Amino acid sequence: MQNLASLINYQEGSVVSRELLKTENGSVTLFAFGKGEGLSKHQTPFEALVYLLEGEADITVGEKSNHLVAGDYLEMPANISHEVKVLTNFKMLLVMMK
Repeated sequence: MQNLASLINYQEGSVVSRELLKTENGSVTLFAFGKGEGLSKHQTPFEALVYLLEGEADITVGEKSNHLVAGDYLEMPANISHEVKVLTNFKMLLVMMK
């Protein structure tokens, strides 16, 4: 048993990822975002669930902006644009499924 947040570290000016599991049906990935980093608008063919482990961020799905803090989760449907704006250093777990 391990603490998820301890499995990945922040790197200033970077987005760090660590894949924990990958199968033909999806993946589980940890991310650590430095303050000011983010992900531009994009979409994927997978259903996804984001769980914030530390910090806070605004995640826009379609036209809806969502403010998340540590302990919050957000479901993201497949083929819908989404983007991540980092407000503080934050870590998240991303689960993607076909």
